[in-house]
Amino acid sequence: MKKSFRFFCFLAVFAFLLASCTSSPTVSRVDADTQIDLSGYWNDSDVKIVCEALISDCLNSPRVSQAITAMGSKTPVVLVGRFKNDSSEHIDTSIISSIMEVTIFNSGQMDFVAGGGTRDDIRSERNDQLGNASEDTASALGNETGADFMLTGSVKAIVDKAGNQTVRTYFVNAELTNIETNARMWMGQNSEIKKVVSRPRTRL
Repeated sequence: MKKSFRFFCFLAVFAFLLASCTSSPTVSRVDADTQIDLSGYWNDSDVKIVCEALISDCLNSPRVSQAITAMGSKTPVVLVGRFKNDSSEHIDTSIISSIMEVTIFNSGQMDFVAGGGTRDDIRSERNDQLGNASEDTASALGNETGADFMLTGSVKAIVDKAGNQTVRTYFVNAELTNIETNARMWMGQNSEIKKVVSRPRTRL
């Protein structure tokens, strides 16, 4: 009887430990605009802050304003090019490009055309239509809207570390270039993102 009772207790404790190890994580939904920093690395809040600030600075630049005015009733067209990651950490710069496009579009001051992989897919579809779609519905070649300006940039990070503290400062540079003349219409840098990360000291 005692052996059976001990065995039963052992099974109960084992089941409890197993349940504790395999329990589901706790998930909490928060507002999309809530700033959450877990690791101190680049995150979604950082990219929104930086992109909105840079585009606002670009559109309010005297040179860009003069260029827009000189074009009269024509809305300037921008191609958002490549943003390079020159930092030591993994940063998906395609997210930066996408938010730049949305911010430009929502401003109403500039239009933008597709570039990169999206442009290649559209051109492939247009060529495919020439051989497979009816003449009345096939999209014609040579009617793309040419961009007036290209927006490019880069992300850099400076890391300063002492003891259990690390300071991470992110520099995001952006340039707006006239495609026809290669003239730089605007250059901007944002270094608003600066984080101090304190980690607990390791006890021996």
